[in-house]
Parts: sequence; structure tokens; C-alpha cells
Amino acid sequence: MRHAPRRIAAPRLLPATIVAIAALLGMKTVALVRAATPAATATAATPGGGAAPGGSTVGGTIGAPTAVPAAPPGGGVAGGTGGPPPPATSPAERALLSDLAARRKQLDARAAALTARESVLAAAERRLDQRVAELKALEGKLQALEATRQHRKDAAWDGLVSLYQSMKPRQAAKIFDQLKMSVLLAVVDRMDARRAAAIMAAMQPDRAREVTDRLAALRLHRDDPGAAVPPPPPAPTPQGRS
Repeated sequence: MRHAPRRIAAPRLLPATIVAIAALLGMKTVALVRAATPAATATAATPGGGAAPGGSTVGGTIGAPTAVPAAPPGGGVAGGTGGPPPPATSPAERALLSDLAARRKQLDARAAALTARESVLAAAERRLDQRVAELKALEGKLQALEATRQHRKDAAWDGLVSLYQSMKPRQAAKIFDQLKMSVLLAVVDRMDARRAAAIMAAMQPDRAREVTDRLAALRLHRDDPGAAVPPPPPAPTPQGRS
């Protein structure tokens, strides 16, 4: 019995396509892994463990690494345009700045000295005002004491004047002829004019004349303190024996 020749089956198209797609995916995966290795290194170097600039977060699709711009030499913000570098200071400018700083220190020291001096002057002024107030209070006390003393003195003289005015003129005249001149002038100066005239009319003529001259000089000096007080007349000499 003869067998019919076996026919070779034609390869199916679907399995071949799957194999080709699998190979293509494997090659693509290898390329993606090679490209993701630098991005993962940059992400690990970023502070805080965050995503690298220009890339996506961990667990997502890894993009192409983005280069981080370096900070400008002038201290500008990263990623921004840095300003121009500061100009260099010349020796003359440094000397001027040093001179200005020294001058400012001198002015501050002078201001502090003036402030301290003002404080000392204020304290001295307060002490002076206190001393003036004390002197004024002392002056008031002295004036009160002087007024009291003068009042007592006037009261004493007024009592003495009243005593002589109550006496008869001849009796008072006999006493006035023997009184000390300073006491006599003080009493006659305070007496009533009529009573004084009656007493002086009964006094010895020389004594009455001396009292009149001294009393006139006393009142003149009282009205004009610059006027000179005439000296007292010489005492009468006793008559010699023959």
C-alpha cells in the first residue's frame, strides 16, 4: 500500500510576529534601562530625595536627565541670571572709609563727653538751686528775727519815751542833763515835739544846744546816708580857781 507523500505545513504568521515583537521589546527595554541609569544617579544626588530636575518622580516614567545649572560666581540664585561682580575697592577708597570711621568714632566720643558734661552741669545746677532755696529760707528767717528784734527794741524805747513824757518838764530836764548823749538823742528823737521842747527849755543851755546840733545831724544822716555826721562839740572846761 503506497502512502501519499506528507506535505510540509506552511509556517504560521502569528507566532512569528509575536517573536519579532518580543525581540523588539527586549531591545527597547535594554535601551531604556541604559538611559535611566544616569537619571537615577542624579535623583539620588538631589537633596531631600526628590525628583531630579526635568525628570519624573520615582515609580513613574523616567525621563531624560536635565542638567542643573551651577550657581553664578556673584552669589545669584541658581537657574537665574547672576548680577555683575562687585567692583574692587581701591586703596584711596579704603583710606577714605577708614578716615570716615575714625572721624565717626571721634564724633561719638565727643557726643558722649558732651552728654556727660551736660549731666554734670544739670546736677550742679540742681544743687545750686537747692542751695539758693536754702539761702532764701535762711534769709527769711533772719528777716523775721530782725523784725522781731527791732519790734522789741522799739517797744523798749517807746516805754522809756512814755516814761519821760509822763514826767514834769523840769524833772525830766534834770535827768536829761546827766544822760549819755546817745541815749538822750534816741529818747528825744522818739518824743512828741511839744513835750521835747518843754523839757529842752528847762535843760542847761549848753546841753540843750548840743542836743539840738546832734539831733539835726542824726536826722540829716538818716535822710541822706552819705552825709557826714559832725563830731560832737568839745566838753566845756571847768573854771579855774583864782
